[in-house]
Amino acid sequence: MCGLSGIISLAPDEIISECLDRMIQAQTHRGPDSDGKWLQRYNGAQIGFGHTRLAIFDLTDAGNQPVRSEDGPYALIYNGAIYNYLELRAELEAHGVRFHTRCDTEVVFQCLIAWGEKAFAKFNGMWALAFLDRKSEKLLLSRDHFGIKPLYYHQSSPKRLVFASEIKAILKCSGERFEVSAPAVERFLLQSLLDAQEETFFKGVKSLPPAHFASVDLSAPSKNLEIKIERYWSPEVVEPARRSEADLIEEVRATFSDAVRIRLQGDVPVGVLLSGGLDSSSIAAAMNSISGGKTPLSVLSAVSGDPRFDESPFIRKMIDHLGPSTRVFLKKLKAEEAFDLLDTVTWFNDEPANSFSNVSHYLLMEEAKNRGITVVLSGQGADELLCGYSKYLGFYVQSLVQRGKWYSAARVLAEFVGRRTVLPQMRIQEAKRYLPKALCPKEIDIRGPLIGRNGSHLNVGLNGGGVVQRQVDDIYRYSVPALVHYEDRMSMSFSREIRLPFLDHRLVTLLLPLSPSLKLSRGWTKWIFRKAMEGSLPKEITWRKDKKGFTSPESEWLKRELNGRVRALFDGEMLASKFGFIDQAGLRKRYEAYCRQLPEKGSIGCKDIFNMISLELWLRRFENHLKAA
Repeated sequence: MCGLSGIISLAPDEIISECLDRMIQAQTHRGPDSDGKWLQRYNGAQIGFGHTRLAIFDLTDAGNQPVRSEDGPYALIYNGAIYNYLELRAELEAHGVRFHTRCDTEVVFQCLIAWGEKAFAKFNGMWALAFLDRKSEKLLLSRDHFGIKPLYYHQSSPKRLVFASEIKAILKCSGERFEVSAPAVERFLLQSLLDAQEETFFKGVKSLPPAHFASVDLSAPSKNLEIKIERYWSPEVVEPARRSEADLIEEVRATFSDAVRIRLQGDVPVGVLLSGGLDSSSIAAAMNSISGGKTPLSVLSAVSGDPRFDESPFIRKMIDHLGPSTRVFLKKLKAEEAFDLLDTVTWFNDEPANSFSNVSHYLLMEEAKNRGITVVLSGQGADELLCGYSKYLGFYVQSLVQRGKWYSAARVLAEFVGRRTVLPQMRIQEAKRYLPKALCPKEIDIRGPLIGRNGSHLNVGLNGGGVVQRQVDDIYRYSVPALVHYEDRMSMSFSREIRLPFLDHRLVTLLLPLSPSLKLSRGWTKWIFRKAMEGSLPKEITWRKDKKGFTSPESEWLKRELNGRVRALFDGEMLASKFGFIDQAGLRKRYEAYCRQLPEKGSIGCKDIFNMISLELWLRRFENHLKAA
C-alpha cells in the first residue's frame, strides 16, 4: 500500500513545498520503499502531490509515484490494488495504449486518461487516488466501493484544499488546532459508533465517502475551490429472480473462490489472518486450494490464555485440515501489554481504538513484518454481508412481525432455539443498542455538558426498512467503516497490506440482495455460505455454533488485571472532563457498578467502560492538535 497527500492553493505567495514534505514524512510508515513529490503551477493555482510507496506489483523503480504523462496534462497519486488490472490493461492495449511497467498503477493512470470518472465503476479492488486532468481542468479524488482505503480532506479556507491518506498528515500540514467534533464523540461514547459520518473527530476534517468521487473545478482559479461529490456505484438491494438452491450455492462458491484468487496477485509473500471461525477459515481453505497445496500457507492468529475466549482448538483443527506445510504464527495478548500499547495504537489509528482487538491486530501485523509477509487476507465484511451478527436474527424476526408474518417469525425463532445458536450468545450489554428507549435498562449517566445536546443519536434499528437495507447501513455507516479503518491503520503501521475478499463488489452484488431466509435459515446464520463451503472445511468449523473472532478477555481485564490502572485514570485529571464530554463522578460510579457485575451478567457492557478509556487516551495523544469548543 501507499500514502498519498496533496495540496491545492490559490494563494500565489504560499510556499506549499514544505507543507507537502511534512505530510509525506507523517505517512512514511505507509510506504517505506520510496517517496516522491510533484509541484506545478496551473492556471493560477499551486498544486502539489506527495506519495510514499509500498511496492506490491513490479518492485522496480518503474512503479514509483507521482505518475505524470510525458506531455504534461495528467498526474496521479494512488493508494490501493486493482485486482482486475490485467483485464483492463488488455482492453486498453486493444485500443492502442502502450504500457511501460507491470504495475497496476499505470493501468489506473491510463484508465483515467481514457475514461475519466467512468473508470471507477470498472475497477474491482480497493483504492484512494487523486488525478489531475488539465484537459478537463479538474482534479478528481476517488475512493473504492467500500472505503477500504482512506482519503481525508480539509478546506481551511475557500482557496485552499489539503487531502491525505491519514488525518495526522493533514494535522502536520495545517499547524492549526482543531475543535473536537461533539457528534463524533457522542456517537462513540453512547453508541460505540466510529466513522459513522463524514466528519471525523477533528472538526473540519472530512472523509470522502465510499463509492464516491469528488471533483474540483480548476478552470477559474480566481474563484473559490468548490468540491462536488458524486456517487459512482450503489449495491443492489432488490432480490433477484429465484434460481435453484444448488445453482446459487455453486455460484457463491465460485465467486468467493475467485475473489480470493485475484487477491493473491503481487510480487510479495501473502498470508492470512485465521481466527478459527467460518470466514477466515474459508479464506485459508480457498488459498490452499488455489495453490494446490504446493505453496506453504502462512497463518497469523491471536489466541488467549482464558479458555472462554481462546480460539486455539478451532485454529488447530483448521491447521490440521490445511496440511503439514502450513506455517503458523500465534500471538498471545496480555492485559498490561495491551494497555501499554493503546497509546501507540491510538496514534496510528488517528481516532480512539474501539477495543483491545485493535492491539491484537497491531501485534499480528508486527509479526507479519517480522516474518516477511507483506500482504495479508482478512475476513472483514462477511458478518455484515451474511447476517452473521446476533442482532440480525432480531431484525429478521422484527421484520417478519411488522409484515404480519407471525407464524414465520415463530418458526424462525423455534429453529434457532432448537439449534442453540445465536440466542445463547445474546447479551443485554450489546442488545440495548438496538432496543427502543422504553425497553433499555436504566443507565448511570456519565455525560458531560457537551454530550446529549447535539441531536447526534443515530437510530440503529430497522428504521422502517428491511433486513437487507439494514445490512447496507452496516456496510456503509455503522460497522464496516470502523473495521476497515483500524485494519488499514494497524496493517500500515508496519507497512503491511490487508486485502478483503468478502468486500469484492461482485460477491456483495450476489449475496447482499438475497432474502434473509437464505442467510438466517434452519437455525444457522450465514446458511448459504456454510452450504457453499461445507465441502472445503472441517465440519466443526463449517457448522460451528459459537462466534468469537479475534476476541480477548477484555471485560475481565478491565475489572481485575487492569483495575488499578483504570481507577488511576478515572480518579485523575481527565481531559475528557475538561473538554466537557464526561462527568467523572458518574463515570466512577459506573465503573464501580461494572466491577460488581458477574461475568457476562448485568447491563453495563465492556465498551461502556473501554470507550471512556479510549477517548481519554486519544485526547491526550492528540492534545497538541486540539482546542476546546
